[in-house]
Amino acid sequence: MKTKTYHKHSNAILTVGSLAFDTIDTPAGKAEKVLGGSVNYFSVAASFYSPVQVIGVVGEDFPKSHLEWLSQRGIETDGIDFAAGKTFHWVGSYDKNLNEAKTLSTFLNVFEHFKPKLKDHHRKTPYVFLANIDPVLQQSVLDQVKEPELVACDSMNFWITGKPDEVKKTLRRVDVLSINEGEAYLLSGQKNLVRAAEHIRDMGPSTVIIKRGEYGAVLFTGTGIFIAPAFPVDSVIDPTGAGDSFAGAMMGYLAEAGASRKMAKSDPEQWDQLMRKAVLSGCVMASFTVEDFSLHRLMRLEAPELVSRQKALMKMLHVG
Repeated sequence: MKTKTYHKHSNAILTVGSLAFDTIDTPAGKAEKVLGGSVNYFSVAASFYSPVQVIGVVGEDFPKSHLEWLSQRGIETDGIDFAAGKTFHWVGSYDKNLNEAKTLSTFLNVFEHFKPKLKDHHRKTPYVFLANIDPVLQQSVLDQVKEPELVACDSMNFWITGKPDEVKKTLRRVDVLSINEGEAYLLSGQKNLVRAAEHIRDMGPSTVIIKRGEYGAVLFTGTGIFIAPAFPVDSVIDPTGAGDSFAGAMMGYLAEAGASRKMAKSDPEQWDQLMRKAVLSGCVMASFTVEDFSLHRLMRLEAPELVSRQKALMKMLHVG
């Protein structure tokens, strides 16, 4: 597959975040300095649905062969800069319940001075996903893009605690927010899931998805609430990147379907139905991610296998 050039009226997604090395310790074993980073997982997952453009920075130690592999999947990598120094490196572990990672150390390296600079064709991309980075940088990306159809983002407790005012500034400019349960409580100051979601929706995003690990995700729109189950797998090896791949499939589905903020306002019922399908797509994609360390399972994934598992999940949900 050749790298494509994407234009304003395509269904391309621009994503900005980290490409990294991860060292991970789980009950299933340990992986040393394997490929990770939010936009790595996001872009591979989204590429099953829509073309993707990646903005990020890596060090001199990052394998160029991986960027070549991304390009072969139709993921545009010319927005990834090579900087002098080492690539961002995260070290973490999981206990037996596998629901939350414990960060042991973080080496920002070249990512510490990352300042996203969009090229002209990036600015015209209709779909934008802001992965987990400094909310100030998220805003700088939004300052550079031109009239996107839809903007979604992720955040984490580090930024919610450290830069709460900047997080709120970002949220005022976002259509869809995808965060986990603990982050939702921290951001909203609420201890009830429904109240937390409504509080966050008042901050700006019309749609909020709260990820709950092995319990799936809960979608909140202006139309109602939808509970999406996680797809049950018989072996969970490494949950790292599950949330990012969830977001990738979700956003990819929305882009492929031509969803937009205009639709969310003009036809809330249609928007709600699309979001439900997008969230289920995310749940299925995340179920593949956890079956191996790093991106290994996603890199082996083929479209027929993805479709088969999607059908299996829909069959599980059918009640006659």
